Amino acid sequence: MEYPRILDRVKAIMADSVVYIILMTLSAYLFDQFDHVPDYARILAFVIIFVIYDPLLTSLFGGTLGHFVIGLRVVRYRDRSKKVIFPIALIRSTIKLILGSISMLAMHSDEEHRAIHDYMSGSIVVFKDDMAK
Repeated sequence: MEYPRILDRVKAIMADSVVYIILMTLSAYLFDQFDHVPDYARILAFVIIFVIYDPLLTSLFGGTLGHFVIGLRVVRYRDRSKKVIFPIALIRSTIKLILGSISMLAMHSDEEHRAIHDYMSGSIVVFKDDMAK
């Protein structure tokens, strides 16, 4: 079985970056339609988008839009037929956010190309076409 390499994962991150920009731009546009929106509401909306996007989509659909565009899925390591549940996806996303690219360094020494956040959350990223194998 072939596993996604770091370049595949970086492509997904870049695609998700575009999605983040679009969501935040839409959010700002919507707030601009109202008078006297408090700054804390705008900040809260941006934080929610930034914190919830990855774990919510990963737990519901098996990956973010970036994962889907590249043909990747995030699944449980022990049972690859199951998606990662939301609390675990939130932990995975938080670790990925905190460690950043450092988390990806582990991929080079692992046969299955798992990052640190994959190990710590019991997940693995696979190609969608390989899920049936």
